[in-house]
Amino acid sequence: MRKFAMAAIGGTLAGIVATTYVAGPLLAQEGTREANVYEQLDLFGDIFERIRAQYVEEVDEKELIEAAIGGMLTSLDPHSSYLSPDDAASMRVQTRGEFGGLGIEVTQEEGFVKVVSPIDGTPADEAGMESGDFITHVDGESVLGLSLDDAVTLMRGPVGSEIVITVVREGESEPFDVSIIRDTIKLTAVRSRVEGDTVVMRITTFNDQTTTNLVSGLKKQIEDAGGKDNVNGIVLDLRNNPGGLLTQAIKVADSFLESGEIVSTRGRDPEDGERFNATPGDLADGKPIVVLINGGSASASEIVAGALQDHRRAIVIGTKSFGKGSVQTVMPLKGEGAMRLTTARYYTPSGRSIQALGVSPDIVVQQPRRTAAAEEENDSPARRSRSEADLRGSLNNDSLSEDEIRQIEADREKAEKAAELREQDYQLAYAIDILKGLVALGPK
Repeated sequence: MRKFAMAAIGGTLAGIVATTYVAGPLLAQEGTREANVYEQLDLFGDIFERIRAQYVEEVDEKELIEAAIGGMLTSLDPHSSYLSPDDAASMRVQTRGEFGGLGIEVTQEEGFVKVVSPIDGTPADEAGMESGDFITHVDGESVLGLSLDDAVTLMRGPVGSEIVITVVREGESEPFDVSIIRDTIKLTAVRSRVEGDTVVMRITTFNDQTTTNLVSGLKKQIEDAGGKDNVNGIVLDLRNNPGGLLTQAIKVADSFLESGEIVSTRGRDPEDGERFNATPGDLADGKPIVVLINGGSASASEIVAGALQDHRRAIVIGTKSFGKGSVQTVMPLKGEGAMRLTTARYYTPSGRSIQALGVSPDIVVQQPRRTAAAEEENDSPARRSRSEADLRGSLNNDSLSEDEIRQIEADREKAEKAAELREQDYQLAYAIDILKGLVALGPK
């Protein structure tokens, strides 16, 4: 018993000694780290004072400090940044859906500005800018070495003024210039229409208007079609949608899910993680859904696509999405400025992070590039088909009633419109064909 007690005491003493031995170096390391931080801050102050006193020209101290803050944030990742009071005000306006500019969402890659996506109906879209384009010069001035905010500032200007952007595009042998006239960008968050028996909901951005536009647009199209029985399904077109508000992405996904997780976020501290779940109610009443994505679908678009895909609520078609799987928190600062800081990663319901990987479509469908030569070939007389009815003296079909003939002609007109859509937008036509197949194979 005495030996056991001695052993226990010995073990306790050894534990105390070991704890003291380990904690000592850790405390010393922490102290050294703090000392190094203060030394670096002293170095920053020293450099700041020398610039103020000795730089060849007089400097604006406020701009100098803002540049230092901006540099600190942009060194973290492409999405963290400092927002001056003007930039912070512009960002608040953008989330409401109207602002001045070119109409492109951009990021930075290898020192150049990369187009995430042009926004539908904006000057950049109409000028032919494409997702994946690299902008190398603005009005002849190189953007290499500029921060993303500085490059964006270079592209800003008065509404109605012209800007010339030099673009490098995959598949083009040489850089080329694109001339764009700046304009006021009025974002229509959701555009809806009917193609045949399918409702197409084109979501261009996730701002304060998105869910409201989605609900009202879908309701109107279903009413115009004569009710849900006349609609075979819904295409959610998220192509070239650069994202936006996380809250809106959650609401859009929730609109088509009855239950289950939509998305979760995880930050550095596990306790800061959040999980967002669907509430009962499906806006489409179980109708099949196809989601269209491409390389310009980012952030909030990927949340919606990933959630509907993981719950098997939709088939995702197109090409791999952009792969922005991080969450930015906008924090107000003194003087009405703000800081956009990456604070978490988000995860789809199955637990996958799409950061840098993107959402992979269930069916990969490329959008073929249309060339002038191909269009000429399609319109040539040789491509126009001839039938028995075109032959001189051909017999009439007297076995069909007038109603049957009208039905055949209506069906033929639908088929011809589908063929035209395939020429204009192959990915969308493919999505509609998939819905037709799902309906044909579904319960009778």
